[in-house]
Amino acid sequence: MNRRHLLLAGLATPALSAWPGAMAWAQNTRPIRLVVPYAPGGPIDVTARVLAERVKDSLGPVIVDNKPGAGGNIGADLVAKAAPDGLTIGIAATATHAVNPWLYTRMPYDATRDFAPITQILRVPNVLVMNADTAKRLKINTLADMVAYARANPAKLNFGSGGSGSAGHLAGEMFKAQAGIYALHIPYNGGNPAQLALLAGEVDFNFDNLATAAPNIRSGKLKALAVSTAQRSPLLPEVPTVAESYKGFSIDTWWGLVAPAHTPKDVVAKLNQAFVAALNAPETKTRFAGLMAEPVPSSPEQFGSFMKSELAKYEKVVKASGAKVD
Repeated sequence: MNRRHLLLAGLATPALSAWPGAMAWAQNTRPIRLVVPYAPGGPIDVTARVLAERVKDSLGPVIVDNKPGAGGNIGADLVAKAAPDGLTIGIAATATHAVNPWLYTRMPYDATRDFAPITQILRVPNVLVMNADTAKRLKINTLADMVAYARANPAKLNFGSGGSGSAGHLAGEMFKAQAGIYALHIPYNGGNPAQLALLAGEVDFNFDNLATAAPNIRSGKLKALAVSTAQRSPLLPEVPTVAESYKGFSIDTWWGLVAPAHTPKDVVAKLNQAFVAALNAPETKTRFAGLMAEPVPSSPEQFGSFMKSELAKYEKVVKASGAKVD
C-alpha cells in the first residue's frame, strides 16, 4: 500500500464510514481537483498552484482547474454542485463569497449554505495610491491632505477602479462615505487598465491591491497614502491605515478554500490539516511575501465565521454604492 493509500485509508474512521461516499474517498486514487474561478496567471491562481505543490506529499496530486467567468461565479458554482467527496475543492474569494451575492441579481449558488469552509489562505492589503505627480502638484502628502483638498474643492478629485462593484470601487465608496467627501468614480475594464489610467494621470487616486501597486510605489510613480486593512501591513509598515483616521474602516482582498456542503467533517479536517501545514511552511511564507500577501491559516470554523461577517459587511457597502450586475 503506497503513501496515498495509507493517507486515504486513515480517513475512513467509523464516523466517516457511515457516510455513503466514505469508501469511495478512502479507496480513490484520483487526484484532488482544485477549482480556481479565475484565469491562469493572477495572484489567486499562483497561490493555488504553490499550495497544490506543497500538499502533494500528504494528499497526493492536486490538479488546479481554472474556470473563470461571471466574476468568479462559474467556478464557485461548479464547486457548490460537485459531489461532497473531498475530491473537488475550490477557491472562495472576496468577490465570490462576499460581494457577488449582493452585486448580481441572480446567483447560481448560496454563498453561506452551499459550501464547507476549509481554511482561509491569504489576504492582500489594498492601498490608497495617488499619481505621484498629481500629489506633488496638489501638495498632498498625507491622507488628511487629500481629504482637506477634496472638501475645499468639491468634485475636483476622481478615482478609478477595475469596474463597477470591484474591490477598488467599493473601497472608494466606503472611504468617501466615512471621510465625507465626493470624488467621481471612473470604472475601467479590469484592474490593469485602471492602474494604467492612474499612472497616466487620467484619474487622481485608486484603491489598488498592494501586490499590483508595490512596484510603482517603490519606483516613485505612485504615492501611498494609506492601507485599507485594520492594522498596518508588515509589507508597508511606514504607511498608516485609513482606520487611524476613520475608525472601523477595513477592507482588503482575501481568499481561501472551500468544499461542497455536506463534505464529511473528517475529510474537511484532513484537508485543513494539510493546507494549514503548507501555509505555515517557511518556504511558503517567503514565496507569498514576494506577492505582497499575508498567509491567514485558520480552522474551518474560523473561516466560516469570517466569511459570514464579510458577507454582512459587503451587503451595506454594495447597496450604498448602487452597483448592480444583470
